[in-house]
Amino acid sequence: MEELKKVLLDATHEAGKIIQSYFNGTFVINHKEGVNNLVTEVDHLAEQKIISVIKATYPTHSIIGEESGENIQLSDYQWVIDPIDGTVNFAHGIPLCCVSIGLLLNGSVIMGAVYNPMMNELFFAEKGKGATLNGNPIKVSGKSDFKTAFLVTGFPYKWPENSLEHPVKVFERMVLEGLPIRRLGSAAIDLCWVACGRFDGFWEYNLSAWDVAAGYLIVLEAGGTITDFDGNIGNVFDKQTLATNGLIHKDILSVINRGSE
Repeated sequence: MEELKKVLLDATHEAGKIIQSYFNGTFVINHKEGVNNLVTEVDHLAEQKIISVIKATYPTHSIIGEESGENIQLSDYQWVIDPIDGTVNFAHGIPLCCVSIGLLLNGSVIMGAVYNPMMNELFFAEKGKGATLNGNPIKVSGKSDFKTAFLVTGFPYKWPENSLEHPVKVFERMVLEGLPIRRLGSAAIDLCWVACGRFDGFWEYNLSAWDVAAGYLIVLEAGGTITDFDGNIGNVFDKQTLATNGLIHKDILSVINRGSE
């Protein structure tokens, strides 16, 4: 496990160096599906560096990268990579963006790192060993009064047409509860900030595995709770993510599902 941890952290830091070197600089910006779903040349450079670091030690491990797609091997290990979570922020010079790498063993996350080089914040977790921020243990908040909760969310660029309810409707219900809610633009950072107690809860629809794999474990190892919007324990490939300190989990579920009652 120590070698896996070293490779994970080496890959995270190397990608972070690339991101920081280009931040507020000049780089090529392209578009994925939708005019505001951006990808930069830095995303590709950072992902290539991450993969090269991993493959140098573990050439037979599977990899899922946001930009490069799937490289599936006959291995129990799978690395799930988001080279820049918060690309739109990065492209506009907003320092709320990060490298996010999760390591799965037989489909379960066993290790994860989220690194924001502009803020010099490295979140890390290993299954069964707790979560840390820059090497110091972290835990979720102890707030149990939902009326005073501090929440964060995000919105997808494209909402599935067959969905029962648009996420803005849920956001509206949360706002009408009188709650302060933020939208940072990076699900990985959102999850980590729940893990360290800055936020009490986070929900978002239609995320991908690379958005949540590392943060998923970091929240759990910090004592938090993660489910889908029905309250079921899921996995990083689910399209519904609710992460909280555990104490206000049922309250948020109630507001999310109120429209379907």
